[in-house]
Parts: sequence; structure tokens; C-alpha cells
Amino acid sequence: MLFSIITINRNNSAGLRQTMESVAAQQNCDMEYVVVDGASTDGSVEVIKQYAALPRLKWVSEPDSGIYNAMNKGISMSEGDYVVFVNSGDTLVSPSVMQRLTRALAETGRPAILYGNIIKVWPDGRTLKGKGRKDPFTMFSFYRGTLDHPGTCIRRDLYDTYGMMDETMKICSDWAWFMKAIVFGEEKPVYADIDTVYFDMTGISESSGKVRERLRNERRSVLKKSLPPLVLADYDRYADDIIMINRLHRHPWAFKLVRFIERVLFKIERLKK
Repeated sequence: MLFSIITINRNNSAGLRQTMESVAAQQNCDMEYVVVDGASTDGSVEVIKQYAALPRLKWVSEPDSGIYNAMNKGISMSEGDYVVFVNSGDTLVSPSVMQRLTRALAETGRPAILYGNIIKVWPDGRTLKGKGRKDPFTMFSFYRGTLDHPGTCIRRDLYDTYGMMDETMKICSDWAWFMKAIVFGEEKPVYADIDTVYFDMTGISESSGKVRERLRNERRSVLKKSLPPLVLADYDRYADDIIMINRLHRHPWAFKLVRFIERVLFKIERLKK
């Protein structure tokens, strides 16, 4: 099973060095490494050349039109059975990550998508580990959330089935792609309890309020195109209620109390009719 690990970079030579070092340290894994650099001027190309001895290293340094254009270049250059994005500034957690992912894919029958735990790292040193979902992915999973892209194993042929990243978007094309594949394509992600990537939280989708506003606008545009208006209206109206009910289900005593109150109110309303 051949992995294509893809790293995109632009003017982040320090982060790129950390990323490439973590990839170069992987043990007992059949992989190629694809690095797509956006014509950096900070010495990133020199960093890439320092790893020229890596087997199956492919790289390019040329102008691109944005993150998703660079990602699409990397996918086009890849030849592996599975694609894994580990972008500049992110690092694989340990030298055994890819070996463990190989084993997990074999044990789960080589699913279309396999994901593990990413550890988010803020500039001040704070960390937060994301764990897998207990419930299956649904449309609501993408209405309010997403599947983390870094470190996720995506079978290469899915890009032939569902297309590449939408380059007209600037921030949330990976979210839209996952929704297309998982919700409308009914691909079923499989979770493996493996710490995969330290994710650098200084990236584009985690920065300014203006960027977060653009993220919301892009997601909203995709939802409007993807869902009938009346269906989207229900999601808008009941989203907070769904979150509340899911939280109550995690505390059975609280759910029973709310359920009791709801039944009482139901009977009172019937008596008033």
C-alpha cells in the first residue's frame, strides 16, 4: 500500500523544515512525498533540496492561485493508493504514525477514508486533542462541523469520483469536498484511535475575524447550493435544539427530567384544546 504524503508551502521555511523532518523520520512505511511550494522567496526551496535524498520525493516550486490550487497540484502529482495532507508547519506526531495508519487501513478493509486524532497547537503552547466521533457522520455533522483534513487518509480514486478541490473557494473547499463525498456520495469514514498530526493553529482558517467571516460566508454559499431551501430552513431553525438534545443524551438523568417536563406540557396543552 503506497501513501502519497502531500505538503503545500509558501514562504514558511521554518515550518516546512519541521514538516519535512517529521515525514523523513517515518519508519517501515511505503510512501512517496510530494511537496508543492508556491514560488517562495524565503529559502523554502533550499530546505526542500536538503531532503533530496528522500526516496520518491517529488517537488515543484512555482506560482499558484491559492491553497486549493496547490493542493490540487499535489493530488495530480500523487500516485499512491492513499493521499495524506501534512501541510507546512504541521508535523506527524511520531515516526510510527504512517506505520500505524497502514496497519489500521489493513485491519478495517481499506476504507475510502480513515481518520485519527489531530492535536491542535496554538502559538502560546496550548494544545487540544480532537477525538473521533461516537456517532456516524450525517448532514448535520457538516452543517455545524467538519472532518479534519490534516492526517486523514483519503483513497486516491475518490478524487476521480468526486473531483478535485474547488479553487473558487479560499478557505473551506476541503470541508465542501468532504461533504460531497460523505453526505452525498455516502462514503463512510472509519476512525482509528491514532494520534496523527500536530496541527499548527496559526493557519489561514484560524486567524482574523475577517477570515472567519469569509469562512462562514463560503460555507453558507455551499449549503444554499447543496440543500433545498426548506431543508436548510429546518437546519437553521432546529440546529441549537439538536445540539441541546445530544448533550442531554450524554446525561440520562437530565434527559429523563426534560422528557418528563415535555410530557407534562404536552398533556396541559391537550387539556386546553
